[in-house]
Amino acid sequence: MSRALHIHQAGPGVTVQDLGRPGYLAYGLSRGGAADRLAIHEGAALLGQGAETAALEMAGMGGTFIASEDMRIALTGAPMRASIDGAPVAWNASHLLPAGARLTIGPATAGVYGYLHLGGGIATPEVLGARSAHLAAGIGAPLVAGDSLPIGPDRGQETGLLLDPEDRFAGGEVRVVAGYQTPMFPDDEVTRFEQTRFTRDARGNRMGVRLAPDGAGFAARAGLTVLSEAIVPGDIQITGDGAPFVLMAECQTTGGYPRIGAVLPCDLPRVAQAAPGTVLRLRFVAPDEALAAERRAAEARATLRRRLTHLTRDPHDIRDLLSYQLISGAIAGNEEE
Repeated sequence: MSRALHIHQAGPGVTVQDLGRPGYLAYGLSRGGAADRLAIHEGAALLGQGAETAALEMAGMGGTFIASEDMRIALTGAPMRASIDGAPVAWNASHLLPAGARLTIGPATAGVYGYLHLGGGIATPEVLGARSAHLAAGIGAPLVAGDSLPIGPDRGQETGLLLDPEDRFAGGEVRVVAGYQTPMFPDDEVTRFEQTRFTRDARGNRMGVRLAPDGAGFAARAGLTVLSEAIVPGDIQITGDGAPFVLMAECQTTGGYPRIGAVLPCDLPRVAQAAPGTVLRLRFVAPDEALAAERRAAEARATLRRRLTHLTRDPHDIRDLLSYQLISGAIAGNEEE
């Protein structure tokens, strides 16, 4: 293992994640992958590599990491306090992590899931076509102190790039589409659902997030007696206590609770990044509006590189100062005005 990232300390929810492994629903395995898929694309843009590259997902807090050799890194998702050998580094940016330097990532200051990306990506063996841990299925495990991760070869060189991310860490509106089970709920229940203020409950993980309604819960005409059917991330089940439960990346593959609707995939990161106590409102949109929103989100992901700017840094904090182009545009000093 020539290129490696050594785990000196890790929070309880640090795992290897990528975009997951679609195509196994019929075999009882949900897609899995990063809780905030947009953050994976953002990290790939900052490092100029493919979005299929695996990264570290950090739930709530990060840890302490040491690189075996100089490596490019990027930090995305829920902002966390980060430093390299004690010098603070910016979030949503790319940096050089020198060999032997200590990268420390603390608790999230907003949101839930932060991401550490490595130039070259995490090169652990693939399982069913992906490197992501799927804890509910027993694939992979949370990282602990003493673990070392192989890092692939990095074809890029540039660091010091900054991205202004989509704001999705403070709750707000989440768009929902109706499904064929939506008519199981009376019209006045659906209207009240849209008008209700929901608070992200403390009960939530990579399988799903419970939303506590500000008021009475919801009920379908059929009660809870519906057939168990295939379910996917984003589906909103109404559980026995009447509270909505939004299914996330590691959800089960079938479920028998009635579904009042489904969160748009492009809005699912907003739900994933809602910390306990965050307020969300769910609004139904027509299919054409939903498709337009997904198209805009796909275009935004495809053009992330165009939104990058250069990170302004204090030269005293730049360990790799000599690698920067400092004299571009220099003149001799005796030119005519």
